[in-house]
Amino acid sequence: MFSFLHKNDSKEADTFTTVANGLKRIYKTKLLPLEEVYKFHDFHSPALEDADFHSKPIILLVGQYSTGKTTFIRYLLESDFPGIHIGPEPTTDKFIAVMHDETEGVVPGNALVVDPQHPFRPLSRFGNAFLNRFQCSTVRNEVLKSITIVDTPGILSGEKQRVDRGYSMNEVIEWFSARVDRIVLLFDAHKLDISDEFKAVIESMKGYEDKIRIVLNKSDMVDSQQLMRVYGALMWSLGKVLYTPEVARVYIGSFWNEPLKFDTNKRLFELESQDLFRDLQSLPRNATLRKLNDLIKRARLAKTHAYIIAALQKQMPSMFGKDSKKKQLIKDLPQVYATVAREHNISQGDLPNLQRMQQALEEADFTKFQPLRERLVATVDGMLSEDIAKLMQMIPQESTNQSKDWGVIAGGAFVQATADNPFAFSDNPGLSDGKFEHDWVVNKFRAEFDAQFYSLGPVDGRLTGAQAKDEMTRSKLPFQQLGKIWKLADYDQDGMLNIEEFALAKYLIQLRLDGHELPGTLPEHLVPPGSRH
Repeated sequence: MFSFLHKNDSKEADTFTTVANGLKRIYKTKLLPLEEVYKFHDFHSPALEDADFHSKPIILLVGQYSTGKTTFIRYLLESDFPGIHIGPEPTTDKFIAVMHDETEGVVPGNALVVDPQHPFRPLSRFGNAFLNRFQCSTVRNEVLKSITIVDTPGILSGEKQRVDRGYSMNEVIEWFSARVDRIVLLFDAHKLDISDEFKAVIESMKGYEDKIRIVLNKSDMVDSQQLMRVYGALMWSLGKVLYTPEVARVYIGSFWNEPLKFDTNKRLFELESQDLFRDLQSLPRNATLRKLNDLIKRARLAKTHAYIIAALQKQMPSMFGKDSKKKQLIKDLPQVYATVAREHNISQGDLPNLQRMQQALEEADFTKFQPLRERLVATVDGMLSEDIAKLMQMIPQESTNQSKDWGVIAGGAFVQATADNPFAFSDNPGLSDGKFEHDWVVNKFRAEFDAQFYSLGPVDGRLTGAQAKDEMTRSKLPFQQLGKIWKLADYDQDGMLNIEEFALAKYLIQLRLDGHELPGTLPEHLVPPGSRH
């Protein structure tokens, strides 16, 4: 009966112009009704706004005081922004959203949370104590055309700070963690201790570990031996806070534009910063996929929440003893969790935090709880199995369009020197040696290589493969690598090596033995002079 209604619903995802519009529509029509019936917003997270589906990727910076959070933003932007204040003491006392605009200025928190164009409206629930410590700094900067960066107050130790804030730092960070695309935890090489509040803040990010990137900043302030010890101490400290089976990825570097105090690890810092930049560069391309993933996690939590509320409602008396039964149900919530998980085949990881749920239930009115509405749950199941699957098929094309809309992150520290610049970054520095020299770099070793060439008895100035094989295998490199070297060195592809090609082969063997990777094609500066046109 009325089957035509279901047919229209099944084709709904096909009419979406973008994945973001599709996510917004299925949320409002299929998931939001379930959230409203079972008071999901009172227990977990406020309803999503339109801006949540269309906002730029957001990077959240978190760390203890004087770990270089604000300096890190200046390093990325290569410019200051309104409200910036940097110093060794706790300087940043606000949450500052740094965003792009043609005119520089500061938007206070109370004005920011009423603007529907920005994804910060739900922050109004944290009250004026927070909003007075929240602002948006707008600046004209190329980097901010693709991303938004949120700076946070430095986290100190001590009970006084936590009490005097006037708002819950953990809850604010948890709200941001659910909505940002990347969380960067910064540590100072000289301050590795994790205070109780910082530990609580990190624990509030539980469930969003995939977004976390850890940066060991100011690493140039210690020498190599000390850095090794600092790194080990940091990993030990993180092991007690991040409850993940995998080892956390830590980016080591010094993210400012001052000379390095100890430059022995300069190459390591360059490689680490490039890895971090590549990770950040992927955010605009993967923003839609992140939003889709977060909506799936929200839908699974909303379903589980509905089952729990319905189970509690089912056990409530209809007339007398409601208060005592409420207390008993809150106390027995672990048993309710176990029953719900068993009856509905829910994994333990999908159940909400027990203590927080008990605290929220203390304030809840159990008489307004609704019984389980199978139709609402079935609608969400259909959304996950059908609509989400169809939107997933649009992701590859959407990722390309997203990059066009927001662009690859450009400007600031993301500007790379071009290949003809001697200071251009290279993943393979050994291969770049001699690139800016007039003489062929292999000539530095020609005396040794030429003597070996003549000792092998060349015929008509060339060595056959059989003659060169024994000499090349002495390097003990695998045959696969030697075969690649032969292919690169035999530039004229005649199956033999002349004196320049043999010298090139020996040079490439030495590069490989020194730990450098072989190129896919021979760089122009390594082409033998006799073969250049």
